[in-house]
Amino acid sequence: QVQLVESGGGLVQAGGSLRLSCAASGRTFNNYGMGWFRQAPGKEREFVAAISGSRSTNYADSVKGRFTISRDNAKNTVYLQMNSLKPEDTAVYYCAADREGWSSSARRVYDYWGQGTQVTVSS
Repeated sequence: QVQLVESGGGLVQAGGSLRLSCAASGRTFNNYGMGWFRQAPGKEREFVAAISGSRSTNYADSVKGRFTISRDNAKNTVYLQMNSLKPEDTAVYYCAADREGWSSSARRVYDYWGQGTQVTVSS
């Protein structure tokens, strides 16, 4: 079993930056694919970014060039650096882990999920 705990959310003005962290338990973190998803009120949960066990990355078109996903295997932590934030980035952000190690954009492949952290971008 893997537990994921997100942190780093908050309130920021448009154009600002935040860095989200997701700390994972478990000894096989290095092999997991890790993803970030988000869900705005009244909307479906959507893919944001993912990083594979071999560190290949995948981004949603809406965040390319603004968000960067990275991982520190020594700390069992994955990060999401968010720059040039927009009001439409406002959502609860969730971290997820895929035992197969891919950087998939599909929710169904992820085996474990965190509880989420709120990001609010004011205009």
